[in-house]
This record gives sequence, C-alpha cells and structure tokens, in this order.
Amino acid sequence: MFQEIKILKQHGIQYVPDLRKVELTGLFRGRPVIDKDITSEEEDLLIDICPSAAFCKEPFSLNMGKCVFCKACAFALPDRIKFTNDYKIASNTLEGLIVVKGKDKPVELDKSLIRPELRRLFKHSLKLREVSAGGDNSCEMELNAAGNVNFDMGRYGFEFVASPRHADGVVITGPITENMAEALDICYHSIPKPKLVILAGTDAISGGMFHNSEALNRVFIDRYPVDLYIPGNPCHPLTFVNGLMDLVEIE
Repeated sequence: MFQEIKILKQHGIQYVPDLRKVELTGLFRGRPVIDKDITSEEEDLLIDICPSAAFCKEPFSLNMGKCVFCKACAFALPDRIKFTNDYKIASNTLEGLIVVKGKDKPVELDKSLIRPELRRLFKHSLKLREVSAGGDNSCEMELNAAGNVNFDMGRYGFEFVASPRHADGVVITGPITENMAEALDICYHSIPKPKLVILAGTDAISGGMFHNSEALNRVFIDRYPVDLYIPGNPCHPLTFVNGLMDLVEIE
C-alpha cells in the first residue's frame, strides 16, 4: 500500500481534463518550422541527411507525412529548423502536411472536403477498427494509450472495436505489407457505409523508412479515399484524438 501511495504522490493525477488545451514539454517533437533564411547549401545538406526523403527542394519544404521525426535535421542545423511542441498536426489532405520554409502556422483541416454525413452521423459516436498492416507496434501502442485513463477518448464517443462489422471506419497503422494487403481490403469492405479511412503514423501515410521496400503493397491507398492523415512516428494520442475531434467537429 505504501508503495502505491508513493507512486501516486510522485506521478500526481494523470487524467487530462481537456485534450484541446494540453501544453506538452518543449522536448516533444511536434510541428516543424523551417527558417526563411536557410541557404541553398543548407537545404542540400538537409536533403542528404534525411533518412526518409521528407525534404523537397522546389519550394524547399518538409513533408510531415514522410518525416520520421528523428530530428537529424534539427541536430545538424539547430538555427534553421526546429520541432515545436504543437501536436495538432492531423490533416485531411496531403498538402496540409507540407511545411514550407518561412511559414509558421498551425495545421488545419480543409472543412470543404469533409463529407457532411461524417459530422452528422459520427459526432457523438465513432467506432473504429484498427488494422496493423505491417506496423512495428509503436503506433499501435499510442492508439491504445488514447483510450487509457490519461486521455480517455471514450468520453467523446471514440472507441476501437473488435469487428469491422461494428465499425464506422478503419484506422491503418504500418506501411501496408504485401501479406496484409488482402486482409486490409477485406476489412474495409466489411465495414458498412458510410465509412472512414484514417492513416495513423508516417509508415501508413507514406511508407516511412520502408517506402522503397519491395515487401510493400500500397494499392489500397490509391484505391480508396482517405479522410484523415495523422503524422508522427509514432503519432501521439493527443494528435490522434484532436484529429478525430476536428474531423467530426467537436469543440
């Protein structure tokens, strides 16, 4: 008993009362910002050292959908690029994941692209089937954490379910390997309409470090529309839950 009391005193109350207003430590690797005065030589350096080819030259930008948030770029040029503690980085377009040099603004969903039925039907109850399509279990653990006593996404009606028959959409983690491609397709078609597709984590969005691997089969991404991209390697529970809240319009 004394050990439990000691732990409780050390950790304090961990329940997060408002997931919209949490301020994370400065050590958190959230939305990146690129200095507007970065030189062409420095741009080339960052392109060379990035392990996941997340940088683009014209215009110079960083794609959060490819970024593994390793901070190799920030370590190399701390005066030119930094990772903020902004965790609200989910987007419903791939273009929304692009960070252009000299621009420091939050990521917002394009409301004009959100299907009206999603907000009408799922605002108070959203059941999701999570499929680990070749994931390494890091993103899967973070999604599990979204439902624990700290974040408690169930208070908003968000819940993971065991069967696609009971789900309103699918959350995909992992780069989608060949041996999971058919299973993922079967899962998608087992979900009743209307349904959502959510890509959680860099691996799911772009393939991440494995984007050139012959072991992948990402035909699913080209075949079906995606409603929400949640970057991160892995994505943080706050990023996931806030992304869902924005999608179904919960204040």
